[in-house]
Amino acid sequence: MQIVLQIFTLLGALGMFLYGMTLMSEGLQKAAGDRLRSFLSSMTSTPFKRVLTGLLITAIIQSSSATTVMVVSFVNAGLLSLANAIGVIMGANIGTTVTAWLISILGFKADISVISIPLMALGFIFSVSKKNKNKNIGEFIIGFALLFLGLSFLKNSVPDLSDKPEVLAFLQQWTGYGFGSVLIFLLIGTLLTIVLQSSSATMALTLVMVNFGWIPFEMAAAMVLGENIGTTITANIAAAVANVSAKRAALAHTVFNVFGIIWVLAIFRPFLSLVGLIVEAMGFPNPMKADYTVISSNPDSATALQTSALYGVSMLHTLFNLCNTLILIWFVPVIEKVVTWIIKSPAGEEEVFRLKFIQGGPLSTAELSLDEADHEIVHFAEICRKGFGYVRAAINEQDTDKFEELNGKLIKYEEITDRIEFEIASYLNEVSRSELSDDSGARIKSMYKIIGEMESLGDSGEAIGRMLQRKNVHGKAFDEAMIKRLNKMLDLVDTAYVAMIDNLKNNSLSDISNAVDAEYNINEYRNTLREEHIVNLESNNYNYQTGVFYMDVVSELEKMGDFIINISQAELEEEGR
Repeated sequence: MQIVLQIFTLLGALGMFLYGMTLMSEGLQKAAGDRLRSFLSSMTSTPFKRVLTGLLITAIIQSSSATTVMVVSFVNAGLLSLANAIGVIMGANIGTTVTAWLISILGFKADISVISIPLMALGFIFSVSKKNKNKNIGEFIIGFALLFLGLSFLKNSVPDLSDKPEVLAFLQQWTGYGFGSVLIFLLIGTLLTIVLQSSSATMALTLVMVNFGWIPFEMAAAMVLGENIGTTITANIAAAVANVSAKRAALAHTVFNVFGIIWVLAIFRPFLSLVGLIVEAMGFPNPMKADYTVISSNPDSATALQTSALYGVSMLHTLFNLCNTLILIWFVPVIEKVVTWIIKSPAGEEEVFRLKFIQGGPLSTAELSLDEADHEIVHFAEICRKGFGYVRAAINEQDTDKFEELNGKLIKYEEITDRIEFEIASYLNEVSRSELSDDSGARIKSMYKIIGEMESLGDSGEAIGRMLQRKNVHGKAFDEAMIKRLNKMLDLVDTAYVAMIDNLKNNSLSDISNAVDAEYNINEYRNTLREEHIVNLESNNYNYQTGVFYMDVVSELEKMGDFIINISQAELEEEGR
């Protein structure tokens, strides 16, 4: 019975550690998410910056899986190219080693659990704040406290090997097969990471095992290598439902880590000897030469050996990822070709999430460059209309789970419109640096206005998604009559979209009556729905709060009509220059 209780205590401590890490990571991501995303999307101009970006973000949020999943989602949305994503993932692998050092230095040398409860009190004070930022900081503090409290329980719940030598004997029977033992413990590290979905949790277990002398340094090193394979599973799961580019980014992570494991296994002993020399230079016993059975047989005199083992494992983790990155950073184009060859685009599938016509810098003349930008703007308009299709689907969807999937699409398309606007604006900025005629200058000014309005269309789509989400949270639903009216409004907006795209494609535009008529019809129908809404409220035909959500959606659709007519007007100004 005592053994069963001890096992459940061990599992509970591991669960607390994992939950603490998740809470800590998510709290910090929510507190600084926009800044992190902005940093991630902007700091990718050189290979060094990409690696540094991945390293810093992972060191901050303490989760390479979170960074990698973020990178995969960015690739899925077209905000990062595959080559840039590979560099960031390499940096994330280095950044995740910070967790091992934190655990080695703080988790075993000092009893952080002593201040865990006061930290939870501090976190609670932050969490009851009305400001979201303070709540997120409170979540981070509580997560930090739970992480080290879980680690403390983890250390205290492992069996005392002096009382239970049979546990040590069981583990040690797997350590006597030479290189075969290395492969066994590599597999154990891989499987543990896949099961726990956290390389940090497996690292914590590995550090606990080597700290108490359960396994020798060599086997702990093998487990660390296995963790680097297991951690790639999270990104591949995230990419399973994503587009081809995202799947390739996740596969690149796997290729990177597996390649590293292969070359380290080829020079396993020399590599560990190098780690041992570094630890020895730090003033601790060489972990390759130490007898770790002393830790279990004579705990009082084992402090230096424990520190040596902990620092040895952490140093191996850091050195492995650092060396692997320094080797492979020069072969990113090769990795990109390999994963593109393995994961081929389905026949006929077109990636709509990246620029189609603007591929490099400006062309030889401003006029040619602006023609290229014109084509890209038409492509941008078509992407906006495709995003609008998800608005219609979200409004008509009754199933909550399916709606959440559609709402995710609306959020993604908002990010896409942001990025495309930025890319086209950057291109126009480059064109502006050359000698321009008055006509070209006026043309660029109109283009800036057009892409700004298109970005606003993406914002409106996401806003409608938020409105519908709040409606669902409050347990409200649109009746059939409401849905029917909304669909008519959607048809009118879609007609405006068609007119807008036709006008953008027209190289000799002189009349936008099609867009004006579409805008007029949208406004008139909005006015009709407002009057009907007042009558329905007076007659108690539907719930007041439901009516508020309903009219909010109508107003946002009418606002989309305003953005659309502004685009045609700007295009008319451009053509009439």
